[in-house]
Amino acid sequence: MNLDITYPRRHTTPCRIGPLTIGSGHPVMVQSMITEETRNIDACVDQIIDLHRSGCELVRVTTPTLGEAECLEAIRAKINEQYQYVPLTADVHHQGTDIAVEAAKHVDEVRVNPGLFVFRRHGKRGADMRGRSEDATVDQLREELAYSQQEEKEEIQAIEDSFVPVIEACKKHDRAMRIGVNHGSLSERLLVTYGDTPDGMVASAMEYLRLCGKHGYTNLNISAKASRVQIMVAANRLMVREMEKEGMAYSLHLGVTEAGDGEYARIKSTAGIATLLMEGIGDTIRVSLAEDPKNEIPVCYDILQSLGLRKTKVEYIACPSCGRTKFNLPIVLNQVREATKHLVGLDIAVMGCIVNGPGEMADADYGYVGAAGGKITLYRKREIVKNGIPQEMGVEELINLLREDGIWVEPEVEPKLLKRLSVV
Repeated sequence: MNLDITYPRRHTTPCRIGPLTIGSGHPVMVQSMITEETRNIDACVDQIIDLHRSGCELVRVTTPTLGEAECLEAIRAKINEQYQYVPLTADVHHQGTDIAVEAAKHVDEVRVNPGLFVFRRHGKRGADMRGRSEDATVDQLREELAYSQQEEKEEIQAIEDSFVPVIEACKKHDRAMRIGVNHGSLSERLLVTYGDTPDGMVASAMEYLRLCGKHGYTNLNISAKASRVQIMVAANRLMVREMEKEGMAYSLHLGVTEAGDGEYARIKSTAGIATLLMEGIGDTIRVSLAEDPKNEIPVCYDILQSLGLRKTKVEYIACPSCGRTKFNLPIVLNQVREATKHLVGLDIAVMGCIVNGPGEMADADYGYVGAAGGKITLYRKREIVKNGIPQEMGVEELINLLREDGIWVEPEVEPKLLKRLSVV
C-alpha cells in the first residue's frame, strides 16, 4: 500500500547483528529476551527456538557471570543443530569485561550497561541525595557530593581500561554492541552530576560511544530505557540531538522497561515506542512484558503495522457501528477476518452503512459495505464492483471478487509468521 503521508525515518549508521542489519533504511527489527536461567541450556534452547518461530528476530540471553557466558557456546551449537541459525544477544551488567569478551565469541551482539559495567563507590556519595538534609537544595547537595576533575578523570580512565578489551573482542569476532542505558541504573558519578534525569542517561551513553569512536569501533546501537514513558521519550530525543552535535548517527533500540503486564503494559509500551517511531526515531524495538516473552511479539508487530512500518497481517478498517448499521458488524467483521486473514498485504474495510463507509475506507483495497434491504455492496478501492448482494452471501462474494482479481490464495493449515513478513 502506498500512503500519501509518510514518516521519514532518521538516517542512521547501519548496525550489523549477525545476518541482520538495523538502521540505514532497513526494516524496524523486533526482539525479545528469554526468561530461562542461562545455565539450563536445554530450556534456553527450547525457549529461543519458540520465540524465533513466533516472529522474534533477535533473542537476548542474560549472562550475569562468566559461567553463564560460557554456556552460550553450547546454546548456540544446539540451536544450530536442532533448528537453524538464530541471532543472539548477550546481556552483560556488573563488572562485565571478562563476561563480555567471552560472550563475544558466541553471540551476534553484546549489550553492556554503562551504569553498572564499571562499579565504583566513593564513600559518602553512595548515599541517596533525597535522604540527605531536608534543608539542603539539590544544587547544594550536588556541590557537596561533586567529584573533583581528578576523580572524574580517574573514573573515565578506569572505564576505558575495562571497556577496550570488549571493543577489541567485538572487532575481532565481527560482533555488534548495544550500549544500553537504564534510567534506574545510572552510575553514582553521573547521578550526582545530573540527577536521575534524561540528561544523565545520555551523558552515560555518550561516554561509551566516544570511547568506541576513539578505538575505531562503530558497529553500535544505543538504548535509553525507562519505566516512565515521558522519561524514555525525552531521553531518546535528547540522545539523537547530542549524537548529531558530535557527528554520530547510531541506531536506536526502543522500549519502555518494566512496563508490567496486561493491557496497561501494552498501552504504556505503545505510547513510548510509537511516539518516537512517528518522529522517525527507532530502528529496533522490544515490548517488555512481565509475561511469556512470546506475548511481546504480536504487540511489536501491531505497533509497526499501525504506523505503516511493517506488514505482517491484513489491515482491517471497520466502523464502530451505530443505529445506521445494516448488519451485526462485530459478527460480520469476524467472518470476513476469518476468511481473509491469511492474505497478508491487503487492507479490507467492513463498514456498516453507505453514509460514511466509502469515504472512511478510501485507503482500503477492498470494501464490504452494508446497504438497505439486507444487501451488501462490494468495493475495489473507491469503485463499486458488486451490489445488491444478499447479506448471507457477502463473504462468499468477497472471496469470488478476490479470485477474479488474482488476489486469492488458499490458506495454509498452519501459517507461520516468519514466512509472511514483508516490508511496506
